[in-house]
Amino acid sequence: MSWIFYVAIIVVSFLFMEFMAWFTHKYVMHGFLWILHRDHHIRDGRRFEWNDIFALIFAIPSIFLIFSGIQKAAPIELSVGIGIALYGVAYFLFHDIYVHGRIKLRNIPQNKYLRATLRAHLDHHQPHSHRNFGFLLAPLKYYAAEWANKD
Repeated sequence: MSWIFYVAIIVVSFLFMEFMAWFTHKYVMHGFLWILHRDHHIRDGRRFEWNDIFALIFAIPSIFLIFSGIQKAAPIELSVGIGIALYGVAYFLFHDIYVHGRIKLRNIPQNKYLRATLRAHLDHHQPHSHRNFGFLLAPLKYYAAEWANKD
């Protein structure tokens, strides 16, 4: 098969992970595993949170698929694993560094997409908020408001 096919699988896997992250965040993290996620909503500057366990949980399928894809020479499995891993990297960069500043960086770029998505995530962290469970995509109203802003 063409390399374009495998790149498409990586992209589709990456995009599917946003849905999986939204679903898991809404129904698992804010559901029966709230005990692990709760401390993430308490911003007290701790270096590690119980919530960080979810990063390990989400990494397991990626690691398994990448390893299995290499071992069995199965490029589809490898491509899916890479897509999941790339989503994990994007999530870490956006959520942990950009939104919550868990690693301090200077000169983080600003643009309308980042500001709108940041605003949605910060709204999620308001007390008793039951909205905006996505990570890299926010409800359209946040983007519309940002694009209406003439900055």
